[in-house]
Amino acid sequence: MAKQQLHIVKIGGNIINDEVALGSFLKDFSALEGPKLLVHGGGKRANEISEAMGLQPKMIAGRRVTDEATLEVVTMVYAGLLNKKITAQLQKLNCNALGLSGADANCILAHKRIVVEVDYGFAGDVDAINAEFIKVLLENKVTPVFCAITHDKNGQLLNTNADTIASEIAIAMSDFYEVALNYVFELKGVLENIADKNSVIPHINLKKYEQLIEDGIISEGMIPKLHNCFNALKRGVQKVNIGDASLIKNTNNLYTELSIK
Repeated sequence: MAKQQLHIVKIGGNIINDEVALGSFLKDFSALEGPKLLVHGGGKRANEISEAMGLQPKMIAGRRVTDEATLEVVTMVYAGLLNKKITAQLQKLNCNALGLSGADANCILAHKRIVVEVDYGFAGDVDAINAEFIKVLLENKVTPVFCAITHDKNGQLLNTNADTIASEIAIAMSDFYEVALNYVFELKGVLENIADKNSVIPHINLKKYEQLIEDGIISEGMIPKLHNCFNALKRGVQKVNIGDASLIKNTNNLYTELSIK
């Protein structure tokens, strides 16, 4: 018996900061048929609020360094302001959404990243997903909306990359569903030339990905994003695409499709 399709969408970038773009995306997302799940970032909003509070954000290789003060800010912004704003807008669109962090119902268990060369502070790496609980929500027509906050089950909240959360949830849910994972941001896909917004690379396999890194075409924050894409594909996720908000409407012929081969 064929598995039911589950749409998992991770939204980030400038779309979250743009109320019109966010509203348009959420309207399209709410119209998706069948079970669906949303994961959101919010790094740019967190940066703005951090700076307003006199805290200077620190990034290394596209990843945020999270000290205690920064953890408080990102928890407030991700799990509070943005998560509830998105959830409320989905309710307005008759999409019965439930805003969640990883700590809620022990949905995403993580550990504080081990220091190797760089100390990322209270950054979390995912250990386990409570897929059974998420499945119960989906079966009851509830749309989970996950922010980028996890926990270690010892009372410690952790800041976890939203792309990683989307990938790990997609992997866990692939036991029950045929998962289509879409990474949605302000660009049309992975670009050959960052100055040309239409220079989308339509297909990237693992070998090409490694070559694009070596050539410097893929760098900084795009590296961990694509790492998560390929991790998902290697571990059971059927389909992974990267593009702008039109991707989920299937009206955009310009996007990046990822595959192993």
